[in-house]
Amino acid sequence: MKKLKSRTYLYIAAAGLLLIIGLIVFYALTPVSKADGTQYLYIDDDDTQDSVIMHLRPMSHTAGLTGLTSLMRHSGYGKKIKTGRYAIEPKEGAVALFRKLKNGQQSSMNLTIPEVRTMDRLASVLGKKLMLDSATIASALYSNEVCGKYGYDTCTVAALFVPNTYDVYWNMSMDALMQRMEKEHQRFWKGERETKAAQMQLTPVEVCTLASIIDEETANNAEKPMIAGMYLNRLKTNMPLQADPTIKFALKQFELKRIWQKLLFIDSPYNTYKNKGLPPGPIKIASIKGIDAVLNAASHDYLYMCAKEDFSGTHNFARTYQEHLKNAAKYTKALNERGIK
Repeated sequence: MKKLKSRTYLYIAAAGLLLIIGLIVFYALTPVSKADGTQYLYIDDDDTQDSVIMHLRPMSHTAGLTGLTSLMRHSGYGKKIKTGRYAIEPKEGAVALFRKLKNGQQSSMNLTIPEVRTMDRLASVLGKKLMLDSATIASALYSNEVCGKYGYDTCTVAALFVPNTYDVYWNMSMDALMQRMEKEHQRFWKGERETKAAQMQLTPVEVCTLASIIDEETANNAEKPMIAGMYLNRLKTNMPLQADPTIKFALKQFELKRIWQKLLFIDSPYNTYKNKGLPPGPIKIASIKGIDAVLNAASHDYLYMCAKEDFSGTHNFARTYQEHLKNAAKYTKALNERGIK
């Protein structure tokens, strides 16, 4: 009888152990995500173990999340949480996801540098894409000390950024972002572009500065080499650039449709009506098309241009001021007829 009872207890214990093991296996291997596609978990500096679990709850199966939570609480995960953007695959179990979070095995992401006009705007865009907040980014871009580490100042730092899409980590630091942009800038310029700029006796910053003006003059990429050639002709003859976009930049009034005579007297180093040569730096992050338009500028003898009166976005070019005045009169007439102020 005693032997029978002992065997019974043994069977019960074994069954209990098997049940526990089964539950552990079940919770450990059950997929965490309840979505059919990849989901992403973002963990920043302010997150705790509890907040990470809260982030996971809306995207998780109860069983999978229970297993993951148990692993976190029995491993000391909360003592050293690693920030990042983590991919959660549809069939990924709690153990696999836990290892990923514990070891900081985050997924990279695509970051697109936009062709924006101001560093405030760039900071705002990047602040929505990265763990860095916009204030931190703006503070760095408006700091001569930070910009100086990479050979720029607050007027020229826009030239550091090449508008393209890059594979980066969401939790990259400001230093890491700047270093990456410097690396991509060097890669972009090395070789043919650098050689062409040197032959034109222009630095990459100067090329970007002129390209930024051309970008603001037209969205027509086919016409950009013509405009580049005109501005280069003005620079060669020591004639002021007289570029309307620089007035908008100086005033920070980018919505202006017409540049009236009274606006041309603004006291600013960006006023290319009063100051000869290029302004202190780019008036936006120059496009690749704009940069290449400067490096491959059309050869001609035009010194003037005026937007066409058909509002096609292209320009009438002129060799003489008298011819230019005729073009300007046609455009002014078209503006007045449309009531554009």
